[in-house]
Amino acid sequence: MPNYVDGFVIPVPRKHLAKYRKVASLACKVWREHGALDYVECVGEDLANPWGRSFPQIVKAGKTDTVIFSWVVYKSKAHRNAVNKKVMGDPRMAGMMEESKSIFNAKSMAYGGFKVIVKA
Repeated sequence: MPNYVDGFVIPVPRKHLAKYRKVASLACKVWREHGALDYVECVGEDLANPWGRSFPQIVKAGKTDTVIFSWVVYKSKAHRNAVNKKVMGDPRMAGMMEESKSIFNAKSMAYGGFKVIVKA
């Protein structure tokens, strides 16, 4: 059973969603080729939250931004570390990182690694 997930939330200007999707599709391919069990990227649709801080608030999204909510699934934290080491050594990453600079501000991203505690 997979028991580790990297999760991230990123504000992205709506006008850059097509560009973001292109980069995310390549990122998905790279992570999966290097062993990630699953890779999911979602765009915000219903982001109003009456029970606390919303994703747009957490990442300080602007009025013209939407939010990307994403996760990558691994067997374990050690597996995540091994996969990410391969990913960061992949030559395609340099191009993706450079292109991403024109799409979103990486300093606005919320990111973390999570141990799974409940799974259906």
